[in-house]
Amino acid sequence: MSENKEPSVWQGFKAFLMRGNVVDLAVAVVIGAAFTNIVNSVVKGIINPLVGAFGTKNLDSYSSCLKGPCTGTGDSATGVRILWGSVLGATLTFLITAAVVYFLMVLPMSKYLARQEARRKAKEGAAEVMEVTELEVLKEIRDALVAQRAAGQDRPER
Repeated sequence: MSENKEPSVWQGFKAFLMRGNVVDLAVAVVIGAAFTNIVNSVVKGIINPLVGAFGTKNLDSYSSCLKGPCTGTGDSATGVRILWGSVLGATLTFLITAAVVYFLMVLPMSKYLARQEARRKAKEGAAEVMEVTELEVLKEIRDALVAQRAAGQDRPER
């Protein structure tokens, strides 16, 4: 009987699930879904009323009639409408989400990583300076010993 050296499908699936990045990705998706609800609430609860101060509270109601007559709403609507208010609302949601992610997650993390890299480079630089300094000291000691020997050989013996 020959042994099958190939891993089974189940073993491959287990290895895939045990990778760290798969778990990180799953956590990111769950947090992203929860975060989307927060951003949507901010847009509906704060942004839409601010826009509503100048017009209607619901951005979805902003539209333009491309081919008339545009009457009614929902399934009973006639004509061809461009619902630019929905696009504006989605754009605002995206921009707010991107801004929050950038300012609360990306920017602090990049600053943290830059500080860590600067510390690492400083440690490497300090070690390099110490090595150079030690080497210079050893050279000076060698030169002094050589000079002492040379001075000792030049003196006449008594």
